[in-house]
This record gives sequence, structure tokens and C-alpha cells, in this order.
Amino acid sequence: MPRAPRYAWRQVGAVLLVGAALACGDTPTEPAAGDSVRELLRLPAEFATPAIPEYNPLTPQKIALGRRLFYDPRLSGNQTQTCASCHEQRLAFTDSQATPAGSTGHVLRRNSQGLANTAYFSTLTWGNNVLLELEDQIKVPLLSDNPIELGVLDGNRAEVLQRFDDDSTYRAMFKAAFPNSPPGATINQVIFALASFTRTLISSDSPYDRYYRGDPLALTAQQVRGLKLFNSERLECFHCHSGVNLSTSYRDAGTTAGTVTYPFFNNGLYNIGGDGSYPTGNQGLYELTLNPADRGRFRPQGLRNVAVTAPYMHDGSLATLRDVIRHYARGGRLVDSGPYAGDGSLSPLKSGLVRGFDITEAEIDDVVAFLESLTDEKFLHDPRFADPFAASSPSPSTPR
Repeated sequence: MPRAPRYAWRQVGAVLLVGAALACGDTPTEPAAGDSVRELLRLPAEFATPAIPEYNPLTPQKIALGRRLFYDPRLSGNQTQTCASCHEQRLAFTDSQATPAGSTGHVLRRNSQGLANTAYFSTLTWGNNVLLELEDQIKVPLLSDNPIELGVLDGNRAEVLQRFDDDSTYRAMFKAAFPNSPPGATINQVIFALASFTRTLISSDSPYDRYYRGDPLALTAQQVRGLKLFNSERLECFHCHSGVNLSTSYRDAGTTAGTVTYPFFNNGLYNIGGDGSYPTGNQGLYELTLNPADRGRFRPQGLRNVAVTAPYMHDGSLATLRDVIRHYARGGRLVDSGPYAGDGSLSPLKSGLVRGFDITEAEIDDVVAFLESLTDEKFLHDPRFADPFAASSPSPSTPR
């Protein structure tokens, strides 16, 4: 059996935040704990139980409701878009766009992230160190007005919720998911249900996973060479991409409170003006903290299913995995003209882990082959995560 030190789940701690949502009158259902949670999520033995907030215990009823809402265009203000519009299952819940557009046509600044194993991240989104729970993150695409995504705003919120109150199937599902709450859908219930469904999006059956469970034939010889390069001190990929999510942003239910880490790095993608700046309005953690040292710092993304989630980086500016490897091999990107001109390898804010390295074309082939081994075909086609309206009639229409 192959050794597993790089795959061994690096448990960097967890902090459970109890939100203020319960103050709005949505009483939690009875919690599912221990083996019940593991069964609901269908976790393999080597995956820890994720941290689930006490105010939103996982239940089958909330999962079912959240899945239906995820694919329903009635959840957008103008009924033209769904969560799945930017998070398609076949693309590991990404959308193949550099940056997506919201329901009213507003173009977002950042690439749609995949949703595989989001239950294990210590922070959520590209450049925010305060969104620690899915319940908090989901409010952003649902309720934000700058930019507008789904566009549930103060002026149409009652109308959006009434759509579900007018639907007998939804009335029954909301009642089953929140039996202790008064009749009528609420925004908190929508958020709790979507968070519950999103936590079930567990990817754990790639060739990479099977290799580390003891199947020496799950990876090709080329993929094994790529894995060794990935974990080598020469390439240093594993310093930011390790553990269950292949990201150092990680926590689970068993980690020790106070030890969770919130990693964000500047990887030299830009160096506008030679001072480490990224394009205005899209400078990562700096947009939140206003600390100049945080310019260009973004969360290391999980690499599960990465071969199907192109384009890459926070702004979708690198088209292929080869482009990504060459970027890191150079130690930063050179933008030689235009408003973003600058040599990222010379950025004074770049992480010390992005030092550059020598690599041959054959070795790039090996690393790409390894990254392709992270694709979980079962996850991409699991009917538990699929559009529940696809097999029913009538079904809400939504653009893809």
C-alpha cells in the first residue's frame, strides 16, 4: 500500500460560529450527529466529520429542500438564474467562465469557485477572512446588491418568498425541514437549506483517492511521477495544497478551537507599478482589510476536480493547467503591456513559497496528468446532486 503522509488530513483547527439567525424565529430541527451526519454525507472512513454549526443541524429534509432551491430560478429576483447557473455539476459546480454574470447582467470580478467539499474549508470565497460558515457565505450571492447576483433585494424579498408559499410542494417541504417554525418561508430557512445541501457535495472517489486507499493501479505511472513532483520541495505545491481539499484552508469537527488557520497568499499573478498591486477593486484580502500588505492575497483553492474547472485564478486569467504550472515555474506572471503591466516574479508582496523552479515539458505533462487524477467522475454525475426538476414536468426554466 502506498504511503500517505501528504494525503493525511492536515487538521488545522476549527472555530464554530453560532450565528444570529435563530433570533429571526427559525427554530432548529433535532440535530443529526456522529454516525448520522457521516451517513447523510456518505463520508469515507478517512474523511473527518465536518464542522456543522449547532444552529443548523443537518437533516434529510433540509438537504432535499436545499437541492430543490439550488436549481430553481424562482429564487432569483427576476426568475432568470439559479445557483446552478454559476455552479454546474458536470464542471464540479463551476461554470467555465473567467468571471460570471449575475441575474441582471452585472459582471462579477471573480471566478466561480467549485463547491466540492466546501464543508471543510476554514474560510469561504476568494478573498474574505470573515465568512467562516456556509450560512454566511450564501447570503452574498443571494442578497448582495453590488454586484447583483441572484438579486433578492429589500424591494422584492417578500415577492420571492411568496413564490414558495404559493407552491404546495414547497409548503410541504419547508414544513418538513422546519417543523417548529411558523408557516411561511423565510430567508433564513432558504439559507439554512442551501447550506445543508451544499455540505453534501462531497468528492471522495477520484483515482487519487483510490490510490491512497490502497489500489496501486488507480494511478498511472505518469500520474505517480506527477504526484511526486507535486509533493517535492522543488515545486512546493503541497505547501498550499494539501489534505482532504488539497488546500491548507481546512477545518473539521474534531479540530481544536483557536488553532484554525486562515491562509491567504499573493502568488505574483500581478505586480502593477512594481509595488505588488493587483487590478483596482480586485486585490483580494486588501479589499476587506485595507492593509497594504494584503494586496493580492487570495485563499489557496482546493484542487479536487481541477481539470474540469478551467479557467484558473481568482479572475480566470489563466486558461489551462499548463499555464498555471508555467506561472509558478516562473515565480510570477509577466504582463508586458497594458494597464496591468508588471513582472509578478519581482513583486515585493509575493509569498516566499512562490520562488520559481526549473521544470521540463515532460515533467509538466506528468504534473498535469496527476492533476487530472483528482477528477471524481462519480461526483460529476451523482444523481443526489443533480437537478431535481430535470426528470419532472413542468419544470422551471433557467438559462445555462
